[in-house]
Amino acid sequence: MTERTPISPRTVGICCLLLGAVLFSCKGVIIKLAYGYEVSSISLLGLRMIFSLPLFLLIGYFRGGKKGQRAEMTGRDWLTIITLGVVGYYLASYTDFLGLQYLSASMERVILFTYPTLVLILQRLVFGTRIRPVQWGATLLCYLGIVVAFAGSDFGIGTNFLRGAALVFLSGLLYSTYVIGSGRLAPRIGNVRFTSLALVTAAIAVICHVSVSSEPVLGLPKMVYAYAVVMAIFCTVIPSYLVTEGIKRLGAGDAAIVGAIGPVATVLLEYYFLGEIMTVLQAAGAACIVAGVVIIGRSKG
Repeated sequence: MTERTPISPRTVGICCLLLGAVLFSCKGVIIKLAYGYEVSSISLLGLRMIFSLPLFLLIGYFRGGKKGQRAEMTGRDWLTIITLGVVGYYLASYTDFLGLQYLSASMERVILFTYPTLVLILQRLVFGTRIRPVQWGATLLCYLGIVVAFAGSDFGIGTNFLRGAALVFLSGLLYSTYVIGSGRLAPRIGNVRFTSLALVTAAIAVICHVSVSSEPVLGLPKMVYAYAVVMAIFCTVIPSYLVTEGIKRLGAGDAAIVGAIGPVATVLLEYYFLGEIMTVLQAAGAACIVAGVVIIGRSKG
């Protein structure tokens, strides 16, 4: 019998990141569908995290590792995780939800996925991490693909476009801190443990925000709750663990570049759910992004 070649950790990491990026990309489309029922951004975000919180608690409890086998966490570790949960996830999600009120799901993905470059630059500035030529090359190829893919698209630019673009860019910058923090903490304290603690913190922050706001989470249309449940399970809980696992195996820089597949996934999802038409330019851009992902996948860390 032929002996099977074992799957490399990088391949597993890339698969986790690709699936996570696709699932995260569903979020923008679901949010746009939910906004059709005139629900506010904070109400929708609140429902997303209310439904996510029990799952994060259960997964963290049962899959976070046995007490005697878990790495010890310092006070600095706890402070870092709380900060990442609040800044890198809660505030990043909130600004993204706000931005989607003014932008199409496609435009939101384009701007949000500037974060791979932000991750590389922030790591260089804060930690002195060297940026490898292959990372720059793959990043440029991915961004070329994004530009080409959306060159002929109608983004619905209006008076609030700059406001929405600024909010989504801020979301990408804040999320970059989560990606970097995950890459540094998750390998030491555990993927599931880190993700559960950070996302529980984010969920609590969101619920506190909703509780002091005047926006309702009760008495909304049934479809809003259905969208929120789908978003919680498939666009929050599952991809959060997949992405953290991918970052653990590839590192924050390469993981961020692989995540650039997200805008292409959004184009396909918009075509299927929102009736958007995929053009030749969008297909060409998708090919460039996939090529960038393949380059990272075949490169050595």
